[in-house]
Amino acid sequence: MSTHLSDTLTTDKPVLHYLVREPKTTSAKKKAIILLHGVGSNEQDLFGLAEHLPADYYIISARGPYTIGPGRYAWYNVDFSTGKPVFDIKQEASSRAVILQFIQQMKQQYHFDEVYLGGFSQGAIMSFTIGLTHPGEVKGIIALSGRILEEIRPGVMKNEALGHLKVFISHGVQDGTLPIHYAREANTYLQPLGVQLSYHEYNNIGHQINAEVLKDLHEWLR
Repeated sequence: MSTHLSDTLTTDKPVLHYLVREPKTTSAKKKAIILLHGVGSNEQDLFGLAEHLPADYYIISARGPYTIGPGRYAWYNVDFSTGKPVFDIKQEASSRAVILQFIQQMKQQYHFDEVYLGGFSQGAIMSFTIGLTHPGEVKGIIALSGRILEEIRPGVMKNEALGHLKVFISHGVQDGTLPIHYAREANTYLQPLGVQLSYHEYNNIGHQINAEVLKDLHEWLR
């Protein structure tokens, strides 16, 4: 029952810095939630959600590989100046590979039976991308105020693994950073793919996570 920053000095050193909260209670399966923060944040941010998530999960919060300022990181650089997000495709692809490697490292280190991948904003985007293109790697996706990149859709194949994938989407109707239409598009896109989808809109919030979101997420994870 400990919280620590990974500092492994072996050849299997994790490819991402991370924080982990070990389970407070045991369950039949060894389960984990890997959390990915948004642009300009760090691993401390979503790690604060640990106390609001089920006690029988490992909570792992990872740091993005690109530094954009002191204590501020990203999974890729993105420009909103045109009114529509324009992102660095090479950085996104690189982060995708690194996150997949990190998931494998965490599975090997902790021997998880189930791994959920989730995040906020850009972290939700990365979770969508990895979960939909590699559904066999994760049990579910947690997408908090994110979107599905158009660029990854040709690589999403309807198959048995996708049919077993659980997806939780939450989005504020008042979101001014990634407007609600992105969540609605994701909902429409996912319906025919056969994923196990739980979709939630919140009228009173913007680009954020509130107590209502956490309550719904907690119930979904249980």
